[in-house]
Amino acid sequence: MRLSRALSWLCVLALGAVALSTPAAAQSVNRATIDELNEQLLYVALPLTLFVELMLVYAIYRFHNNDTPRPTVDDPALEVTWTAATGAILVFVGVSGFFVLANPYISPVAADATGEGVADEAEIDVLTYQWGYEFGYPDSNVTTSETLYLPNNTDVRFTMTSSDVIHSFFIPELGVKQDIFPNQETIAMTRPTETGTYKLYCAELCGSGHARMQADVVVLSQSDYDAWLDEQRGSGNSTAAPDGVNATDGGNTTASATQTA
Repeated sequence: MRLSRALSWLCVLALGAVALSTPAAAQSVNRATIDELNEQLLYVALPLTLFVELMLVYAIYRFHNNDTPRPTVDDPALEVTWTAATGAILVFVGVSGFFVLANPYISPVAADATGEGVADEAEIDVLTYQWGYEFGYPDSNVTTSETLYLPNNTDVRFTMTSSDVIHSFFIPELGVKQDIFPNQETIAMTRPTETGTYKLYCAELCGSGHARMQADVVVLSQSDYDAWLDEQRGSGNSTAAPDGVNATDGGNTTASATQTA
């Protein structure tokens, strides 16, 4: 009796903790979409997990000293109900996952299908190489390396390609992760919702310098972002492109000089 009461209170406390917990604010539309899906699945998975564990504990407690076990009596109504409930849960999970995967901020296929030329959309070309990133801003004729600058609350479309091997474009805090292939353009999208500095990583093993393939991602307010672009256009400071990088590889033309931030 005490065990059943303790388990009941544990179940109530676990559900209350989930219901009252406030997740951290997402830094992008991508991150918010992923977090929302995880939260929906958690609300389904947690009660099921607790129910199964309670049944397991009850069976162990109730029948552990049963020296004369008897076979279970058939119950068609219970079996149909259990099967239908399982099917409904799987349909819910499948539909929820489908809508997230069809989101252009999550799926590169959906992002590519949205087309180009969306109003107020920032376009950035990303060229990867062993072992670094080069970022081109075609509308402003600016190219940077080591640091990616993004405008806050603005849709950003990345057109990415690799000059050598498979790399990856992974910004955990923004919920962006996409592989980048040689001689092939890949599309990704995001919309940051918080200013700040984040980290960009390569998530594909791309050689001996893979661990060093990182870059900073700086999200600025729209006014600060415009001012930064104006400063880069007028500064005239440039350095040579990284050694071994062909700026025209993969069909993605970028400037041969790198404008430093």
